[in-house]
Amino acid sequence: MRNYKELFEQFAQIKTAVVGDVMLDTYWWGQVDRISPEAPVPVVSIKRKEFRIGGAANVALNTEALLAPTTIFSVIGKDDDADILSSLLEKNRIDTSYIIRDADRPTTNKIRIMGRSQQMMRIDYEEIKPLSAEVENALIDSFKKYVDNENPSIVILEDYNKGVLTPTVIQSVIAICKEHNIIVSVDSKSKNFFCYKDVDIFKPNLKEVTEALGLSDMSVSDENLKKIHTLLYEKLNHKTSLITLSENGIFFQNDKDFFRQKAFLRNIADVSGAGDTVIAVASVVFALTRDMQLAASMANLAGGLVCEELGTAAINPQLLLDECATALS
Repeated sequence: MRNYKELFEQFAQIKTAVVGDVMLDTYWWGQVDRISPEAPVPVVSIKRKEFRIGGAANVALNTEALLAPTTIFSVIGKDDDADILSSLLEKNRIDTSYIIRDADRPTTNKIRIMGRSQQMMRIDYEEIKPLSAEVENALIDSFKKYVDNENPSIVILEDYNKGVLTPTVIQSVIAICKEHNIIVSVDSKSKNFFCYKDVDIFKPNLKEVTEALGLSDMSVSDENLKKIHTLLYEKLNHKTSLITLSENGIFFQNDKDFFRQKAFLRNIADVSGAGDTVIAVASVVFALTRDMQLAASMANLAGGLVCEELGTAAINPQLLLDECATALS
């Protein structure tokens, strides 16, 4: 029987870098007691504001929650939102020394207006154009210096289509990692889907991968899942497909193994950020153990656990440890 307590204690050995689109998640919590006389919309009386870490930064928050030393690479603005986000990252022991500030690029802020514990509206403040060549080069140079100095165990590329992970950045980071024999895992939205060639773990969800491949069949039969992996491999030449299946759980396939696991029963409150948790946990576990089945199973557990929280949230390591000891033993 695996000693999960010992496993969790070893996560501190896994030096981790996260590269991608960071964002600030802002929550305005209030009460709804009436409809506006100006338009047929609810009036939300704001009682408190809350700031959380989002996007690629939420992946970093999850790896750091597992006590894996984590460094974040991204581009943010020179604005108040950048100051708030940087402060939150530093408070959570995430190394922000390689983050680049660009006055021409506002920090992405997703503002959610919440009434009666439900999201009433979301306002996105962002700039999604690709990085300039100058900023691209600065980001790549800083990443190369980090790798030369720190030799991380794993690099996670988290692409939210906000412009930080351009094809040039993607290909350069992967090449640097291959040169130094560093594991690369990816969670990407559709825009740059097929730029991530030769990586170790590629983790989309079922909807994203079927749309990217132009498939209409979203069934979760073993036959269809194997077909999806084969088509994806023909495009990416990657080692492992790790695909989340929402309420149907998770599956992975590589040249040796096919594995799928049902979702664990949960009281779902919010699926926001669940994919961030899945890629974070799978990456750290695989970097430590080289056991993809264990990585997928623990990531499946972790993704379900954070769905019980309202809004983006990092995994609670003690809760995950307890669940692993009971559900996976």
